[in-house]
This record gives sequence, C-alpha cells and structure tokens, in this order.
Amino acid sequence: MGLKPDHWIRHMAVEHGMIEPFVERQVREGVISYGLSSYGYDLRVANEYKIFTNVYSAIVDPKDFNSQSFVDYVGDVCVIPPNSFVLARSVEYFRIPRSVLTICLGKSTYARTGLIVNVTPFEPMWEGHVTLEISNTTPLPAKVYSNEGLAQVLFFEADAECEVSYADRKGKYQGQRGVTPPRL
Repeated sequence: MGLKPDHWIRHMAVEHGMIEPFVERQVREGVISYGLSSYGYDLRVANEYKIFTNVYSAIVDPKDFNSQSFVDYVGDVCVIPPNSFVLARSVEYFRIPRSVLTICLGKSTYARTGLIVNVTPFEPMWEGHVTLEISNTTPLPAKVYSNEGLAQVLFFEADAECEVSYADRKGKYQGQRGVTPPRL
C-alpha cells in the first residue's frame, strides 16, 4: 500500500469525480490553506455546524442520539465554546475508489490553537460529505472559519482491491449529505 502523490489525486479527482468541487492548487493567501497538496488534499469546512449544548441536560448517547444535544448554526465563523465540541461537514463531496483508503487529519494551524479534528478513515467505496468532529480543548472560546481549510486527507492505494467495501456492506454513512449525527 502506498501514499499517493498530487498528480494521482488530480487525475482521480478530475477524471473520476473523487473530490467535488476540486481545487487543483493550494489556496493560502489570507485563509487557512485548502486544496491539493504534495501528498494529500486539504478539505474545507462548510458553513453548517451542530454545536453541542447542555441547555436541555440531554445525555450524549451514540446508540440513542438525542438531537436536543446540539443547536444548528449556519455562518461564516463558528465560535466553539470552551471545552466543547461541534460537528460540521466538508465543502467537498468524496468518492473513494475500491483500492483506496484515506486518513483525515486535522491541520496544524488549528491544532496549535487547541482545536482538534478527530482522525478518521474514509473506507474503500465510501462516498459523501465528510462529517467533521471538532473539539475545543481550551478554556477559551475558539473560532473556526467556514469555507477555509480544516483537515488534510491522505490517500493510500493498496496493491489489490478489497474483498468487501463500505458500499458492499451498505455502511450506515454511505452517501451522507450535510452534517450527519451518529447512527446505530
């Protein structure tokens, strides 16, 4: 299994719709960078957020998720409360090939301010908007900028295709659009 370089990512995005919309170069000026990098792709966070709140004293349970655990927010900037958490989504829609596995890592610009993006794989044949989990580990409110870079996706191609893909298993997050809370 090998890490894939920029020319492979560009080809797969342009010719096979692996990333839509696709930005063919790093955009950096005045923004937290996004777009194609040397061995990955820096995705953008959309302007839709689910901010966790304790207003209704709901219990967060991944087996029985209560939508009262969060408030929906749309905006150019999301302020994450101290020691709190938000769900967001990528601007980009991904279609992962059968012989590819990705790993999504938070960008160091946010990590250096105490904002952590959960590390997550995109499995072979998964497709959808990426639901992004962002934790504010600081005792201070923290900003996230919509339509700017939030995480980097690294692409690994196997020597052979997997026997059973995410699509074959009918994975519960297949084809997700928008910010998707936990499902059982």
